[in-house]
Amino acid sequence: MNPDLFAHHHYWLRQAHCPVTLLPSGFEANHQGLAGVDVEIAQGKIERIQPTGAEISATVPQIDLDGRMVLPCFVDSHTHLDKGHIWERSPNPDGTFAGALTTTRKDAARFWQAEDVYRRMEFGLRCSEAHGTKAIRTHIDCIHGQGQISLPVAARLREEWRDRLTLQIVSLVPLAEFLTPNGEAIAAQIADLGAILGGVAYMNPDLDAQLDAVFALAQSRGIEQLDFHVDESGDPEAMALRAVAEAAMRHDFSGLILCGHCCSLAVQAPAAVAKTLGLVKQAGIAIVSLPMCNLFLQDRRTDGTTPRWRGVTLAHEIRNAGIPLSFASDNCRDPFYGFGDHDMLEVFRESVRIAHLDYPCGDWVATVTDVPAQRLGLGGNRLEPGQMADFVIFSGRCYSELLARSQHDRWVIRGGKRCDRPLPDYRELDDLVALGEFPDKL
Repeated sequence: MNPDLFAHHHYWLRQAHCPVTLLPSGFEANHQGLAGVDVEIAQGKIERIQPTGAEISATVPQIDLDGRMVLPCFVDSHTHLDKGHIWERSPNPDGTFAGALTTTRKDAARFWQAEDVYRRMEFGLRCSEAHGTKAIRTHIDCIHGQGQISLPVAARLREEWRDRLTLQIVSLVPLAEFLTPNGEAIAAQIADLGAILGGVAYMNPDLDAQLDAVFALAQSRGIEQLDFHVDESGDPEAMALRAVAEAAMRHDFSGLILCGHCCSLAVQAPAAVAKTLGLVKQAGIAIVSLPMCNLFLQDRRTDGTTPRWRGVTLAHEIRNAGIPLSFASDNCRDPFYGFGDHDMLEVFRESVRIAHLDYPCGDWVATVTDVPAQRLGLGGNRLEPGQMADFVIFSGRCYSELLARSQHDRWVIRGGKRCDRPLPDYRELDDLVALGEFPDKL
């Protein structure tokens, strides 16, 4: 495969394998849900898609993919770029959720000034772009005045990266904050930035009042999207997701709502799950699951025993209920998740393994491409005529090959041109790590 051919403004990709669920109607799928197609690219957009073997003009350059899989660029709908890459200076002492909270708060208090936040967030964006992500939503900690530092940094990066990657910004505070003047100030700042209002919803006697305040602030300030962390625990009594759905209907909210985690659904009785999912469907809420982070934190034990559950939410039941479902990265190399590389193929691969999204993989790939794009208000993200030629070419020719190896040799194509962005070297952050208490780990 000659990389020089991607310099042309007009060319054909021949013998690609693409998921039928991301193609226009009419293509015949094989047993894995893939179709062999030829794709015409012209002036940075997809001009035409046809079954492999149909006639192609001999005067137009052709790139023979020899069966390689092609996917639209990824959309990562739930991240924490402001927390990323602090593990070496502030590791989680015991791997628990409480340990993550405490350690992150201490790190933020010591180090999270504008330059530190900027460099770590920008590092994460470069990783994401190199792996083939074209849109990211990041939550930004706004508690204890941190929003005054981090939100302007995020807004600056959003502007600097606007021609390379879409960055969406969401506030992250406990919902109780929105019953205070500070919460009102955060909502005003979010509205001024054209960002998304969000926070952490957990069970407490004032939850309904807290949610009412969030919805009222959003509606009064013209904020059209809300994003909540909900039920990130193994407590079967945690039903904040249901409370969000009831609040959305109570306020007749017409914007997009995304709820992340929803772990406790997996440990609740079937009747309780059915009631909650019915309300979520009625309220038009979408759910994003974060399997890698939840696998890391949920049911973490400090007594030397093995965890008894995977921490992932009820992916199959959610989708069977007709609720839009996505998978996303969540945290990366921070106290909430000590691993990760902002690679949505890794997210999809691990989601398939953890949540059993195989037999067959079928249309699950839409959960990291088209579904999150739509639920973030970005429109469709498919392989269709008229769409931008933003896609990733993998060496794997089928799902078993795609998900068995890292696909580190993938080619990212943006606007029809090869995007040859290298992964940043961790050594770029060495001086930030050395600020912490663990420089001997280098």
